[in-house]
Amino acid sequence: MYKTFLQIALPLLLAAGAAAPAAAGPEAAQPGAASASGAATRSCHLPGAVEALRCVSVPVPLDYADPGAGTLKLHVTVAPAFRQGTRSDPLFVLAGGPGQAGSEVLSALPSAFKRVRATRDIVFIDQRGTGLSGKLDCQSKPEHARMSDEQLEAELRACIAGTSARFSAYTTASAARDLEQVRRALGYGQVNVFGGSYGTRLGQAYARAFPGSVRSLVLDGVAAPDQVIPAGARDGQAALESLFAQCAKDAGCNKAFPALRAEFNALVDKLGAGGMRLSLPDPRTAQQVEFTLTSERFLGTVHNILYSPADARRLPFLIHSASRGRWEPFIARHNLAADFGGDANIAILLHLAVVCAEDMPRFTPELMKSDAGQLTKPLAEKFPALCKSMAVPPAPAQALSTIAAPALLLSGALDPVTPPHRAATAAKSMKHAQQVVVANAGHGVSQLGCAPRLLREFLDRPQNRLDTACLAEIPAPTFQLGSAGPQP
Repeated sequence: MYKTFLQIALPLLLAAGAAAPAAAGPEAAQPGAASASGAATRSCHLPGAVEALRCVSVPVPLDYADPGAGTLKLHVTVAPAFRQGTRSDPLFVLAGGPGQAGSEVLSALPSAFKRVRATRDIVFIDQRGTGLSGKLDCQSKPEHARMSDEQLEAELRACIAGTSARFSAYTTASAARDLEQVRRALGYGQVNVFGGSYGTRLGQAYARAFPGSVRSLVLDGVAAPDQVIPAGARDGQAALESLFAQCAKDAGCNKAFPALRAEFNALVDKLGAGGMRLSLPDPRTAQQVEFTLTSERFLGTVHNILYSPADARRLPFLIHSASRGRWEPFIARHNLAADFGGDANIAILLHLAVVCAEDMPRFTPELMKSDAGQLTKPLAEKFPALCKSMAVPPAPAQALSTIAAPALLLSGALDPVTPPHRAATAAKSMKHAQQVVVANAGHGVSQLGCAPRLLREFLDRPQNRLDTACLAEIPAPTFQLGSAGPQP
């Protein structure tokens, strides 16, 4: 459901783009009823939803610091409550990334939000610079899949140089002010806010900037206020070590892959010595292709696999197969993240605009040195040079005031990006926070097991303590031991 903080690696971030940068979403030219606020509403059909929804175009200032900079059109998708008139407090949904749009997670409607929608509108918001809100992106080309890391980096730099967007206007603080504009334009009173991954940072920023507008918060995969996005090596390494330990304790996995850690380390060393030239059938076309698999791409793919426990339980098989020279299964999984027909829809320039303005000023040499671990370091080390190309000034530090609204913090114990200790840090500046840790979950809890029911119960009575014992019933996926797939 959520996009990663770092995605997989720079090459996959670049290959994820599908549209050229624009100043406003395409819905601005559609006919619809204009409200007093200037918002235009129309019926719409969007990917991920089988029914007609309401699409709203909300004009917001392009740059809150410069009234003469003009406006941009913010795209909002409203899924009306099944029972009209029962609740006046909707659920605002903020996607991850930064760089993913609310309209790109509509598939959560029949899963995570089905019970909530019985009595509340579900409002998916395309953050400025994402989705249909003037997506700040780079054009995707089929030849990207065959380019070297250096060539891809040059492509990204050329995209940055060829973009006239005012990157300094695309911050979390500006996005939080946009949310208030949306609330007013749609005529809501207090709203509930759901944030996933980076959306938890935006949700917290909104609750601090407009405390009177937020009734409650549901944060899934919680980012701590002091978290620096590129500094994720330790959390990723901890998730990998946990997987190795789980395999060693599982009789079937340990028997099939008794030397798993050694095989992984040998692959890292071999790829780190200059990459590996591979010749194999393309998993998409079956045509024989040759390319160089670098350490950066290998480690980035491993990191991405760890987001989902079901996916992670395939990793021992993928590593073992690769160690024996059978790279086809690993490369098929590697390609999945950058598949042009898949879910790789991160707005790369928006991602960089946020990270360069808000995170890199805090990514000190001391933090970079102490952030031990190999999975994310290759990409993290590229950010300083990329941010220099972006030329975005540091965003002003935001005051860390206490959040008074009741908050439900959901964490997966196996999460490689926002593990439970991040939520515990965030809870320290919240007056009424309930933290729930799900043992067999990774990056994203809301669609699992009884979680959709618990979301509804919390939103109905956010001041009450939840009985979350049912989340312990979510089972651990089985390990894949061979080509036939996971064990029964």
